[in-house]
Amino acid sequence: MGQSVFSRFRAAFMLRALIALIAALSITAQPVAAQSILRDAETEAFLKEISAPLVVAAGLQPGNVDIILIGDKSINAFVAGGQAVYIHSGLIETADNANEVQGVIAHELGHITGGHIIRFGEGARGATGITLLSLLLGAAAMAAGSADAGMGVIMAGQQAALGKFLAFNRVQEASADAAGVSFLEKAGISGKGMLSFFLKLKQEEYRYASTYAAVDPFMQTHPMSGERESTLSADVLRSPAYGKKTDPAIEERFKRIKAKLIGYMDDPTSALRKYPERDQSAPAHYARAYAWHRGAYPDKAAEEVAKLVAISPEDPYFRELQGQILLESGKPREALAPLRMAVKGTRGSPLISSLLGHALLATDDPENLTEARDVLKVAVSRDRDNPFAWFTLGMAYSRLGDEPRAQLATAERYALLGNTRLAMASAEAAMSRIPRGTPDYIRAEDIALSARAEASDKKRR
Repeated sequence: MGQSVFSRFRAAFMLRALIALIAALSITAQPVAAQSILRDAETEAFLKEISAPLVVAAGLQPGNVDIILIGDKSINAFVAGGQAVYIHSGLIETADNANEVQGVIAHELGHITGGHIIRFGEGARGATGITLLSLLLGAAAMAAGSADAGMGVIMAGQQAALGKFLAFNRVQEASADAAGVSFLEKAGISGKGMLSFFLKLKQEEYRYASTYAAVDPFMQTHPMSGERESTLSADVLRSPAYGKKTDPAIEERFKRIKAKLIGYMDDPTSALRKYPERDQSAPAHYARAYAWHRGAYPDKAAEEVAKLVAISPEDPYFRELQGQILLESGKPREALAPLRMAVKGTRGSPLISSLLGHALLATDDPENLTEARDVLKVAVSRDRDNPFAWFTLGMAYSRLGDEPRAQLATAERYALLGNTRLAMASAEAAMSRIPRGTPDYIRAEDIALSARAEASDKKRR
């Protein structure tokens, strides 16, 4: 007898699933591409500061390692190639203190020093081999008329392949744990936060298990958190740094970072519930200011910022938020003074400088154009990976009548956004009007050549 309609459908479904699994195991994932990177001067400075001693302990250069914030409410952190650690905003919201975040960063640095992203293919190749073999055997059984037997072979192979891959991944995670503990100890930072954060992960596992089903420890990408805690506890407790407390000033800054993230990322109603009016601390004012601003209540947001400024008039990040709220409320001229204070207080933070440049342009005052251009030129020289700053600089050049450099700034922006066609067109337009051999001409030529090569690669693929 031939296969039933249901059997044929089920077999086709399994084949498609296996092909998808092979594809997933055969290439390195790029999780950052589909996620939103959050840029905030205060948060970036804080993450850089608390990670610096760990980076040094790991044998890396602080200037070469980036700690990047992802706007995602899930509790996660990862590395994705290069020397960059990506942290979800949800992880910071979940952490109780800065030391817990340091524990996560130490673990992720363990992945970097262990070359785990590069070695990803080793685990994938072993799993793919099992998958392909089971696919061939299963297909042969189906061709012989035994759909159920064929599916059994395929499903068993899929399970074995996935199990092999996850086992490989768990070894890497355990290795990163051990490296992270050593980095914390070498940096003189307590590993207490690493253990307490694992306890949070264990509670998440229990919640997942009670909601869905028992968690199979052999089908996890990470070792079970309880197991990790047990394995690491002895090493962490033996460390001379175990009882060392984090600098209270760092913990206070962490509270601010967490509050502003909640105010920015949470629904305004939820943020206001977490930080009610009776809480008159600086973090609470911070959270409510962002929540009211996001909820389109500029006057209430301004009231909260005024209270922050009263607490610390020289704080550059309070002044940055004050200027941002004024600018986005249609008061760019009033935003200039606090933004200039913020730029000065942060010694020229490129993110805040680009905001000041935007405010200067938004005044529509020709007398502010030269200052806007100069501020933005410094901003992009310190942080070239800011598309908005390049866009604003292009506007400044254009209003000053310097179209060739406006086109070059536009080319820089499109190159960052991955739009090779417009990057090449803008760069070539700039080259046609910028003197040959000058630094700006050479930069435009580099963008055009790079965009052309990338376009050719896409065509070949």
